[in-house]
Amino acid sequence: MAADNAVERPADPLAALADERLDHRFKGLPPDAEGLTVGELAAQRRNLFTGGFTTPVLALSAERLEHNLALMETYAERHGLAFAPHGKTSMAPQLFARQLERGAWGITLAVPHQVRVAREFGVPRIFLANELVDAAALRWLAGELDADPSFRFICYVDSVRGVELMHAALSEAGASRPVDVVVELAAGDGARTGVRTEAECFEIATAVASADTLRLVGVAGYEGEVPDASSATVTAWLRRLLALLVDFDKSGHFADLPEVVLSAGGSAWFDTVAAVFAELPELSRPVLKLLRSGAYVSHDDGHYRHLTPFNRVPEEGALEPAFRLWAQVVSRPSAEQAFTNAGKRDAAYDLDLPEAQVIRRDGTERPATGVTVTGLSDQHGWLRTTPEADLAVGDWLGTGLSHPCTAFDKWQLIPLVEGDGTVSDYIRTFF
Repeated sequence: MAADNAVERPADPLAALADERLDHRFKGLPPDAEGLTVGELAAQRRNLFTGGFTTPVLALSAERLEHNLALMETYAERHGLAFAPHGKTSMAPQLFARQLERGAWGITLAVPHQVRVAREFGVPRIFLANELVDAAALRWLAGELDADPSFRFICYVDSVRGVELMHAALSEAGASRPVDVVVELAAGDGARTGVRTEAECFEIATAVASADTLRLVGVAGYEGEVPDASSATVTAWLRRLLALLVDFDKSGHFADLPEVVLSAGGSAWFDTVAAVFAELPELSRPVLKLLRSGAYVSHDDGHYRHLTPFNRVPEEGALEPAFRLWAQVVSRPSAEQAFTNAGKRDAAYDLDLPEAQVIRRDGTERPATGVTVTGLSDQHGWLRTTPEADLAVGDWLGTGLSHPCTAFDKWQLIPLVEGDGTVSDYIRTFF
């Protein structure tokens, strides 16, 4: 028998987030909110700038978040795609719920811990864009699948050895439901994970067919890893992925399935994914064309601002950067230099440094003219200032961030801020 996974969960785990007590764990929040619940503080609708919040504090725009959620919902519908946005970006169950409300098929994740978080908050369908060969995680998964017949789970396989490890662990766990898997086609030689040749893909498919704990349901991959990615090279790889699915279908690998799965799509090439997926010929079974883009939920002011496919197809809309990190100027040692109190522990910095955008002083906001972030220490931001910069100790500096995935993970509780500064809710993350 599979391991008993039954645990007592709140009737509404999302609603239960509002009952969490505030204390020293949550940076940026008003010190006088100590002891309140999240829901009680949200009900006060404090202003981010006058309500006692301390710097640094990360703010998520309520209006821009809603815009981005709506835009990708309509984009997927327009192109006949199912959508499983990558949840590793935010690891925020409240945002997962809003994505599902906006028509998402399910949530994509990357590692077993993230799957456990999503299941704790009732996510009904999960696409694990990774191989899963950890025996303890597979025992847990077997129990989760057995306990909930409605739970749909799909993950990658990219080796015969991986198939053998999965089969052994699931057999030992007494799994009663097979785990659905898709063969991951590598984006090219020297790319990340995935099978390098189509011949190896068929070897893996044969291995899956011989394992009664697994069920082959399709193919998948990640076009963002295509070497020297361009429209031409990404298109060529995506057509390989389609051809692999067609060949699997012709070989009878999907004979007993209600549908097959075809999945790709990060945040840089989803327009190309949509275009190539539209080329798929009719197969023996209906096809779930699953897009997995995740960074859209907050977008950014750097990496994805430059890479977003909406730059190539502006007629389809535009994402809006929803994050702003507020820090305070704590030192102004010279006319050319200043320092804030936000550093690497607060800001994403793995791809680009924060972008100085606005200055607040005495309730007035103006552009951060002549201010540039030149570096980050653990707890300080280094600023270069030109003669036109009007910047003083005590000013609040609002910066844009690059790379949502490494912005969310530095904050456990993020104020959701309306356009006038009112904090309407708090987004809890679980990294």
